[in-house]
Amino acid sequence: MKQALIHDWYYISGGAEKVVHSFNNIWDDFDHFALVDFLNEKDRAFILNGKKAKTSFIQKLPTARSNHRKFLQLFPLAVEQFDLREYDFILSSSASVAKGVLSNQNQLHISYCHSPMRYAWDLYHQYLEDAKLNKGLKGMYAKWVLHKTRTWDFINTQRVDYLIANSNFIAKRIKKVYGRESTVIYPPVDVDKFQLHVEKEDFYFTASRMVPYKKIQLIVEAFNKCPNKKLIVGGDGPEFQKIKSIAQSNIVFLGFVSNEVLSSYIQRAKAFVFAAEEDFGIIPVEAQACGTPVIAYGKGGVEETVIHEKTGVLFKNQTQKDIIEAVDYFETLTFSAQMIRENAERFSKARFEKEIEDFVNKKKESFF
Repeated sequence: MKQALIHDWYYISGGAEKVVHSFNNIWDDFDHFALVDFLNEKDRAFILNGKKAKTSFIQKLPTARSNHRKFLQLFPLAVEQFDLREYDFILSSSASVAKGVLSNQNQLHISYCHSPMRYAWDLYHQYLEDAKLNKGLKGMYAKWVLHKTRTWDFINTQRVDYLIANSNFIAKRIKKVYGRESTVIYPPVDVDKFQLHVEKEDFYFTASRMVPYKKIQLIVEAFNKCPNKKLIVGGDGPEFQKIKSIAQSNIVFLGFVSNEVLSSYIQRAKAFVFAAEEDFGIIPVEAQACGTPVIAYGKGGVEETVIHEKTGVLFKNQTQKDIIEAVDYFETLTFSAQMIRENAERFSKARFEKEIEDFVNKKKESFF
């Protein structure tokens, strides 16, 4: 049986790429496809076992390496150019266009959907606002492109045989957007890389790429109003300097940190603070693997990974007031590091790989 694995794009090693890594742990005979592949050799060895993906024409466009997303209007055309007729089984890993690859009635196509296209659907207005495309001719063109993208995205999803969602939160979004049912299989979290650490120190920790929806600025603004509470912030990104410039003296910025340093801070923190709405959210699970409680915005995947008052505290609104009140409430509670660790183990890499393999094998048996 010839097998193809198509992923949206390869340029970093993030949560979606950890899913691809696990796919390749299960099946080592995939041929790989993606719109672009700009992985460094270290990441390529981890994600693709050293293989290269066959890429689309976008790979060769000027500035694609630095910003492939500006060619959004070409993504549907690009993904439909892949000729996968020789493959019996197609597995797509998609938060954008990968699931739109063309297939026929003799091919089984299963898609692991990290999310329907955020920028075309539920984050449409935010995307236009952040990109300053609300007005003018550029704005009109962007809105037309996204309108056409939504139509194409709905149609192509109807061709997928089976959809897998990475959380119940995403399963509901898939149902709302595409009108289709999906099976929930939580993504892999390498909990073994994050060891239990019972002794905690007197600081809070957060880490993320500093882009607007991650809400790091909101966390910093909240801790600005709590001068007796120390916050350490890891990560960098476009908003790094702006956020650092508004921080008070009780807040320390680390910038980019290695995985080893990140793990050390998470292990020792009294709590990990998380204010984004994520489809699943791997880092809150990694924090719990260290026995570290999580203080998080209680919407999205985190509702399924953090148990309120048992493994952390969930707050209702993305406001400074809610974060401050959640931190104050957190300090009145007692947590068991061992119990928190056990909760994280529900989302292990081994569990994911077994569930995916069982699901795919069952569908293959009934299809072929």
